[in-house]
Amino acid sequence: MDLEFYKKQAQLKQKDHRKFLDGLKKKPPKNLDYLVVEKHDETFQEIDCLGCANCCKTTGPLYVEKDIERISKHLRMKPADFEAKFLRVDEDQDKVLQNLPCFFLNDDNTCSIYDVRPKACREYPHTDRKKIYQINNLTIQNTLICPATYVFVEKLKKVLEKN
Repeated sequence: MDLEFYKKQAQLKQKDHRKFLDGLKKKPPKNLDYLVVEKHDETFQEIDCLGCANCCKTTGPLYVEKDIERISKHLRMKPADFEAKFLRVDEDQDKVLQNLPCFFLNDDNTCSIYDVRPKACREYPHTDRKKIYQINNLTIQNTLICPATYVFVEKLKKVLEKN
């Protein structure tokens, strides 16, 4: 997967994508949630996350207490030991990874804790959300990191500009 190509495309289309997504916020189509899921599913039939894993290499998820408890139990560690070994508190007082790429990312781009991964990882890149216009800034930001998010926005834009 050519990450540089997708990142350049996303940079070139930032204003266009922002204008499109802001338009959804002002006047969301009645069938928007349906179209979002449809375009999300189409996108992920075309794009294989394991061919990329840029999110795991460049961004760290937020770890909430439930994540910490679930993952530390899976790793047979005390939550405090898990936090000390893997997490730090950022400027927003959120618990995040100490280092990137993610410690749990395997060489083949699989996740060693996939079944118990953080909620933020399970939901990323958030392209199947209801009322997607509520996260416009996040979606724009994710187009620069995740090729699938860029493709998703392009697909959604194409189908809605036809109507």
